[in-house]
Amino acid sequence: MLYNYNQMKRAFKFLVRYSYMGILALVLVAPGCKKELKKHPNVIFISFDDLRPELGCYGNQEIKSPNLDRFAEKGMVFLNTYCQVAVCQPSRASYMTGLRPDSVGSWHLGDHHRGVHPDIVTMPQYFHNYGYHTVSIGKVMHNFVYDSLAWDEPDLRPEEYKTPDKINRDAESFHYDDKITEKQLEIRAERKKKNPGRKLYADGWGYGKSVEAPDLPDEVLYDGAQTELAIETVERLKEMDKPFYLALGYFRPHLAFVAPKKYWDLYDADSITPAPNPFLPVDAPGFAMNSTYELEACYDIAEYQRHPALGPLPDTIQKMLKHGYYASVSYVDACFGKLIDALEEMNLIDNTVIALVGDHGWKLGEHGSWCKQTNYENDTHVPFIVYAPGMNTAGQKSERLTELVDVFPTLCELSGIEVADYLQGTSVAPLLENPEREWKSAIFSQFHRRPHIAIDGNRYMGYGMRTERYHYIEWYYWDAENNIPLDSVTCELYDHAIDPRENYNIAFKPENTDLIKQLNHQLEAGWRAARPNIER
Repeated sequence: MLYNYNQMKRAFKFLVRYSYMGILALVLVAPGCKKELKKHPNVIFISFDDLRPELGCYGNQEIKSPNLDRFAEKGMVFLNTYCQVAVCQPSRASYMTGLRPDSVGSWHLGDHHRGVHPDIVTMPQYFHNYGYHTVSIGKVMHNFVYDSLAWDEPDLRPEEYKTPDKINRDAESFHYDDKITEKQLEIRAERKKKNPGRKLYADGWGYGKSVEAPDLPDEVLYDGAQTELAIETVERLKEMDKPFYLALGYFRPHLAFVAPKKYWDLYDADSITPAPNPFLPVDAPGFAMNSTYELEACYDIAEYQRHPALGPLPDTIQKMLKHGYYASVSYVDACFGKLIDALEEMNLIDNTVIALVGDHGWKLGEHGSWCKQTNYENDTHVPFIVYAPGMNTAGQKSERLTELVDVFPTLCELSGIEVADYLQGTSVAPLLENPEREWKSAIFSQFHRRPHIAIDGNRYMGYGMRTERYHYIEWYYWDAENNIPLDSVTCELYDHAIDPRENYNIAFKPENTDLIKQLNHQLEAGWRAARPNIER
């Protein structure tokens, strides 16, 4: 393929900006370079799938999240944290390696973080090299992206979910009503028959009902069972003569919304506030929005899998889904509370760094859409709460711009181990001491819009930059063979001072011409130029 001069120049800048740093990471920290063991605190890193930053501690008065709110009173709540890409595997690959998506080479679910760089060093590997015993429970990477190289104990599972009929199942696919399971079996058989020899998502099990409210104890469902396992595991690990790094990944509030009935009963669906903006952003490119194709995995709402341009879902479906999301949040909140209680009973809370995140956001009818897979605020804005023993963080909040790629260096610094200089995030430890200090001037996200999803059938990469006031997104045609951006196509600009819901793209208003040039220049300068002064 022949490129024009501008395309070649852009490709060269792209390679220098991203790929070089990804390769450098492999050179600077080899997996076998174990460091001298020192006295370090334990580390517990917790991720929630699809969790929006809408908890009580983030100002949401509808969602009932007493345990997360209680934990927030111990630690620092970061109010403006963003993921690097709003879909599971690429986001997790980014923050677990400390590198941005273009450096890792992971942009969608099928992109393994070791696909481009087989020897890439993940966060647990790095902690292992400093003498930590590393353990993985639940959805830490994506469901089917296991990584035995990264862990001393990889992929621990509750005993009752290790039976032959369950061990290869995606935990998001478990239902507890026999009639739903029978329907799953029927759909699975149909899909296998239609796709002989083809590997199906979740081995064909990932097509259940969108909601379920089983009247069962918390620990019967998967997230409750793995919470019990995590507590048992910590009880064992605390007796070791070395610190531990435990990663625990909760599956909810990911669709399907399966949570014990008592959490559904906390809410009246008719009283839950609907999205105030059930329409596409005005003057935004159609391909910027996702198609809500995740709904296709739920047999009871598959017919509503469509582009939001065709209109919002029926009110009854919207109420059901939002009710289910809220119930799922309250369920994993209760699970998390049990873990924190256990840590306090074991006297570990004063010697354990704890960080929790959502891997990305999730739309609940905003812009007439559902799920994630965009560059918009609802999809990229995430919760991030950090507790560090001995630091006066209790009840504090920081409005400074932070990113999930900051998690890796943050946990290193708080644990007293060396922060590798190849990491592409910035430790937020200084913000724990002074949440108001000068910090990043911008953060960066991106999303690859593929032809089968784009409303016009083309392929794009959208690079987004969020400043304190503006959200600017530059869209390029994308060369999928060489994985480089081509010509610029269009852009989006949202002014959060007057439009925090991002309803009006003002990129093409004549009065914003100079502002667009300024933001484009800042986006081109990239994440290095946006770092705090202390890091330069």
